[in-house]
Amino acid sequence: MTEAPLLAAKAELRRAALAARRASPEAGVMLRDVILREAPPNPGAVIGGFWSMGSEIPTRPLLEALHMRGHVIALPVTPPRGNPLFFRPWSPATPMARGPMGTQHPAEGETVTPTWLLVPLLAFDRSGARLGYGGGYYDRTLALLRGATAMGVAYAAQEIAQVPTGPHDARLTAIATEQGVIRP
Repeated sequence: MTEAPLLAAKAELRRAALAARRASPEAGVMLRDVILREAPPNPGAVIGGFWSMGSEIPTRPLLEALHMRGHVIALPVTPPRGNPLFFRPWSPATPMARGPMGTQHPAEGETVTPTWLLVPLLAFDRSGARLGYGGGYYDRTLALLRGATAMGVAYAAQEIAQVPTGPHDARLTAIATEQGVIRP
């Protein structure tokens, strides 16, 4: 698929995926239980999480559980467009700051490098392809963290038959939903 049709296909898919997603607070607890049971991070893994916004599947129950298990948790700070994300340590007591596009991140802290990432998405398929929000932040970040585990997190209903992809779209190691873990 050439660049213009790929961009158009992704834009249409983003609109449909956002319209179909329905927030469910209990899904965050279900997601936590699925990951801890089926695909827990290795001991000592530095977890790159994210603060859910809008109708995204809630990640806070998982982040708190991983923190309680002794993992360093880091949340992304969104830099100017065209740059990869960077991560600051987080705990339940960490003061948060508002970022661009409705994001939240730790207000301060040194940069840490995650070895295991939770990746937000709008849609995914069984090959590990994901449709993000279009800024390319996670694709650039994952390109720098090649050895890291990249686990997409989403509602099971966000699965589609095939995500249109281009040469810069990073694949996920796994996708976790409230119903289970999918390993491409």
